[in-house]
Amino acid sequence: MRTIYIKQGEVPKLPPLVATIGFFDGVHRGHQFLINQVIDEAKRNKMESAVITFDAHPRQVLQSEYQPELLSTLEEKLLLLSKTHVENVIVLHFDKSLAALSARNFMDEVLSKQLNVKELLIGYDNRFGHNRQEGFDDYVRYGHEIGIKVLHADPFQPNGEKISSSLIRRYIMQGEIEAANRALGYAYSIKGKIVKGYQNGHKLGFPTANLDMSSSLKLIPASGVYAVKVRLEDSIEWKRGMMNIGIRPTFNGSKISLEVNIFNLSDNLYDQTLCVSFVQRIRKERKFESLEALSHQLEQDKIAVNHLFDAID
Repeated sequence: MRTIYIKQGEVPKLPPLVATIGFFDGVHRGHQFLINQVIDEAKRNKMESAVITFDAHPRQVLQSEYQPELLSTLEEKLLLLSKTHVENVIVLHFDKSLAALSARNFMDEVLSKQLNVKELLIGYDNRFGHNRQEGFDDYVRYGHEIGIKVLHADPFQPNGEKISSSLIRRYIMQGEIEAANRALGYAYSIKGKIVKGYQNGHKLGFPTANLDMSSSLKLIPASGVYAVKVRLEDSIEWKRGMMNIGIRPTFNGSKISLEVNIFNLSDNLYDQTLCVSFVQRIRKERKFESLEALSHQLEQDKIAVNHLFDAID
C-alpha cells in the first residue's frame, strides 16, 4: 500500500484511480466491504484502487470546542487500511479552506485535477462538500460534467443491520464490547502510558497498571470490569488481564480511572506504553460494603476471565 499525504494545491503524479472517500473511523466491516468493491472495480477497469481520507476529524477543525472520541487514530487507521490490500491511501490535510469547497468544486479541483480520480464509489450514507448539502444524484451529475464516473456502492447489511461508526461508538459507550467487535471485525483497543495510581489494587492482592489516557482522542468504553488482552508496546506477547474502568466507588472515588490487572506479570511497568484489547465486559462497576467483599469479587472476576479465555483461546 502506498500512503500519500497531500496539502491543498499539491498535485502528485498519480495514475487513473478508482476511489472512495470518507473519514473511515475504525475501518469497520462496512468500510472493508466498500473498499473491496473499489478494489474489484479497479481491477475490472485496469486502474489502481484508492481510499481518500483526512488527517483530522472535520468537526475537530470546524468546531474548536469539539473533542472527538475516535475508534482509531490516524496511525491505527492506516494500519487497518493496509490490511484491505487497497493500492493507495491518500491522506488529505483537512482545514477550513478544504471544508469551504462545495461538493462540485471538491470533485473538480481535488478529486479530478489533483488526484486523477476517474471513478468514485459512494457509500450508502456518505456525503461531502461544504455543509454536506448535496446527495448522490448531485454527485452523479457533477461527475458527468467533470469526467468522473460516480457509482453507488452496495450496502453492507448483515442480518439487516447497517454497520456504521456511530453504531459501534454506541455499543462501546454501552459496554457492549462483543457487539462492537463483531461490527468492527476485530477487537477494539486503546493504548496509554502506565502511571502511578492509587495503589489500592496492591492492597487487595490485585496490583494494577494505571493508564493515562488524557492525551488520547479514542473513545473509552463504559464503566465496568472487562476481560482484556494486553501487551507492552515494544513486545509481541499478549497476556491475559482484567480491566476496571470507573470511579472506584468502594474507595469513594470521583474521577474515571483505567486500571489493568495483568495476569502473571509483576514487573515495574511505569512509563511504559500498554496496548489493551477488549474482549468482553464481565460486569458493571458497583460499590462494595467492604474491602473483603471487593477482594472476593475480584477473585471471582479473575476466575470468570480465565474461563472465558480458556474457552476461546
